[in-house]
Amino acid sequence: MSSKKPRATRRRMISCFAQIVQEHIPGWKIEQIAAGEKVKARKFSYSSQVYLLMLSQFLHLFSLNEIVDVSKIYAPELSRLRGITPASLNTFSNANRTRDPKVMQSFFWEVYDSFRRLDGGFIRGRHHGRLTRFNLRGIYAIDSSTIQLAYWCIGWAKHRQRKAAVKIHMVANVANRLPHFCVFGRARDHDSKMEDELFNSLKEGDIGIADRAYNHFKALYRQSERGVFFVVREKAGMKYKVVKRVAKEDLGENIISDETIQLTGQRTSKEYPCAMRRVKARVKVDGHWRTMVFLTNNFEWAASTIAELYRARWEVELLFRELKQTLQLQDFYGENENAVEWQIWAALLT
Repeated sequence: MSSKKPRATRRRMISCFAQIVQEHIPGWKIEQIAAGEKVKARKFSYSSQVYLLMLSQFLHLFSLNEIVDVSKIYAPELSRLRGITPASLNTFSNANRTRDPKVMQSFFWEVYDSFRRLDGGFIRGRHHGRLTRFNLRGIYAIDSSTIQLAYWCIGWAKHRQRKAAVKIHMVANVANRLPHFCVFGRARDHDSKMEDELFNSLKEGDIGIADRAYNHFKALYRQSERGVFFVVREKAGMKYKVVKRVAKEDLGENIISDETIQLTGQRTSKEYPCAMRRVKARVKVDGHWRTMVFLTNNFEWAASTIAELYRARWEVELLFRELKQTLQLQDFYGENENAVEWQIWAALLT
């Protein structure tokens, strides 16, 4: 009989973060994206920067000092995980300040496409209720959210007196509540400045739903010519004439009016020369009934469907709430624009 003792099973600690990185993140893409960058990484790689910013989101770390300390405490474990190396405070700060955040942005969409290839249903999602008829059509909510910054140290994002902020403009997929397109801007700039860029991310047949801030008729006409459908809130004081009106007895429940209109304003009539549909309805929002007026370029859908489509826009509000409450976007690790963008894209990826 052999006198050898059976070998003890080796115990290993595998964190959730390690599983996510190893199983779902195509890490080799980071260095491939960063290969053409002018700012070269020597001891502190782009990969280490990305993974440590992600880790800071998981652990809700409030400062760069905390990230540096954690990376040093768990240096052996992180080294075995894709070769993540810790960095000094100055090195990490300099990387966030000087490296182009488009590396993180491009990597975000690479991971997004990776998920889409692995499981089309995860990205596609499904619509519910009245919107099930649009399961083969993309419905996208367009909105913006302002993130407050510390003005005394971030002057480039000056918003109001003693305040600074950056604005996230997002196109969110209503079916899966995931970002479809995202761009950053100064908080003091009006939302309509980004309207073309946001709507251009949609393809022919898609539906874009937006609040009145994105009600810019020249941009809406361009999208209508592209074959993109829109549902937006009406602005106060809009001048128009009614061309056709649906009889009251033919209106659905909670629909006050359903009209075909033509804009008559001196400027708006030139910006949007075609007919438009105007639907006035009572919509239940946050448990309360509100009267709202919607404009759309679709004349086939039921008026109740128009109202339900706009109600779906609140999905993007839930996404913004998750970004601000669940993720670490209250305290920023750097003062300049690059550092802020690195952190926001890390939050979106997380």
